[in-house]
Amino acid sequence: MARDYDRSQRVASQLQRELADLIRHEIKDPRLGWVTVDDVEVSRDLSVAKVYVSTLEMDQIDTTLEILQGAAPFLRHELGKRLHIRQIPELRFFKDTAIERGMRITQLLDELKKEEPKDE
Repeated sequence: MARDYDRSQRVASQLQRELADLIRHEIKDPRLGWVTVDDVEVSRDLSVAKVYVSTLEMDQIDTTLEILQGAAPFLRHELGKRLHIRQIPELRFFKDTAIERGMRITQLLDELKKEEPKDE
């Protein structure tokens, strides 16, 4: 059981590195800005990989996701050349909301600090 977890984590880590490189160097779409591959989650059977991405222009994330999803077959083919695994997972791209959640938490904490009574 633990071996499956270790294997899926290793594959996810390797996919994250390779996808970041492929997106940066191989996709030539001019609409695609700076993309960061923040996380990859691979299913236990290694059939599906959820790829979480963010961009500097978060208002363009929908366009970025469309471009990446359109490029998924190409990326999967290129991953097949680079990785030494039997089956390359199907790639599904998602917006990474961790940064937004972190900023919201920070904002809430700042508001709480302002509301705290000051000891004098």
